Amino acid sequence: MTTIVFEKSGDSYRSMICMGHAGHKHFHFEKDMVCASISVLVINTINGLEKFTDTKMKVQTNEETGFIRCDFLNVLSPEATVLMDTLVLGLSDISRQYGEKYCLVEFKEV
Repeated sequence: MTTIVFEKSGDSYRSMICMGHAGHKHFHFEKDMVCASISVLVINTINGLEKFTDTKMKVQTNEETGFIRCDFLNVLSPEATVLMDTLVLGLSDISRQYGEKYCLVEFKEV
């Protein structure tokens, strides 16, 4: 299962932690399409934050364990917040479609 935790202070995102591999393999596919979908959304959002906003962040990854942690070092701009809200939307849709057994989205107040 992949668990994604969004740490927020009020309405402001402070970090995003993605842990684990989804473990959803359909017999037609050699690779895990749920895990790949989660990865694309998370990595594309981090790339978008870096390229299109003034977001300062510290990113840690471990591809083998499926770990990505992104700590935001400044308050996110409205544009960066929209990117993060869009990430939450996409991941929540994956969780609803395939189930929390494969993708669990959580929020933590910090």
